[in-house]
Amino acid sequence: MNLNVWEQWKKGYYTWEAATAQLIEQWIRSPLVLGPSGAMLSAMMKVKAKRNEKLAETWGNLGLPTKRDQERSLHLLNQLHSRISDLEERIESLQK
Repeated sequence: MNLNVWEQWKKGYYTWEAATAQLIEQWIRSPLVLGPSGAMLSAMMKVKAKRNEKLAETWGNLGLPTKRDQERSLHLLNQLHSRISDLEERIESLQK
């Protein structure tokens, strides 16, 4: 009997979950939700871009490297590393 109650509860739960998921999915895809959500996301991204710009400007004014400067330096270091590795391989192949 106890197992039967559990099975009934599970069936009820799965039915409720399926209905709720379908309802929420329809609601989330609604223009009434998507429009304001998209506008809010756009506004947040603009604020983030402005914030990043101001932070980079502040770091630059302090004479410290910005994220862009660090990325550029890292890229150059990676290029140099690749060239050195290639040269080492060429030297090893010539020595053999």
